[in-house]
Amino acid sequence: MEQLIKEKLVAIGDSSAVHKIHQVGGGDINQAYYVRTREREYFIKGNNNIPPHFFRVEAKGLRYIKETKTVAVPELFDYDEPENGETGLLVMDWIEGSSSGSTPELLGRKVAAMHQHQNSQHGFSEDTFIGALPQPNGLYDNWLTYYREQRLKPQFHTAISQGNMPETRRKRMTVLLDRLDDWIPSSVSPSLLHGDLWGGNWLPGPNGEPFLIDPSILFGDRLFELAFTEVFGGFPDDFYKAYKEASPIPDYYPDVKPLYQLYYLLVHLNMFGEAYGSLVDRILNEYVG
Repeated sequence: MEQLIKEKLVAIGDSSAVHKIHQVGGGDINQAYYVRTREREYFIKGNNNIPPHFFRVEAKGLRYIKETKTVAVPELFDYDEPENGETGLLVMDWIEGSSSGSTPELLGRKVAAMHQHQNSQHGFSEDTFIGALPQPNGLYDNWLTYYREQRLKPQFHTAISQGNMPETRRKRMTVLLDRLDDWIPSSVSPSLLHGDLWGGNWLPGPNGEPFLIDPSILFGDRLFELAFTEVFGGFPDDFYKAYKEASPIPDYYPDVKPLYQLYYLLVHLNMFGEAYGSLVDRILNEYVG
């Protein structure tokens, strides 16, 4: 891996001496490295046996967010599209975290501003990933249809194939999908969403500036994003207070929040097994039990 990293640095125009390469955290899916040359510091991800577009869609997501000029993202230098099990790399700027001046309130305002950037359709132009699981995509005029067909149903079918859908859960999930229009709106605006916004996917950078990392980009209901921020303990209260001040949240949010969290719980059920089954069942019972 060190040799591949050195070759990649030369390819992007940094032929200066490499002073340090060591593996760092943040590599649940990929191997992650801190690299320091005479010119600068890098954060480099590496992986093999991945689809060719695995790093490309992450890079595209970073660019989409950067173009909004709302929330900072690491500078992107290059990415590979490996085939036939070859190792690919994604090369970004190293963000040296600093808590000085950084507050969840600032992040809340910036995420609200990002959500103001909208598209004419829901979804995304190519398939993405949530962790290592593929996320099929497409562009839809209707948010309800997109959410049912390209979010809930694929995870439902994966759960069936992996044996994570016992009969009662499977029946209730089927009923929920049939009745989804009882709760999910179809006429919401397609906001730019990070798509995997949990506490581990933002960090304070220089001067406390918040940075977003590891996007799984899509356009959709901004409440879908907010619901996920609350799945595993949520962000600090200041984040939500600042978000609401910048972009008020509709009164029906409590009604749809569990249904939006259901998607991410199905993802965790498929990734980690039955430990998440009771959380899925709780939501199904609430709506169609």
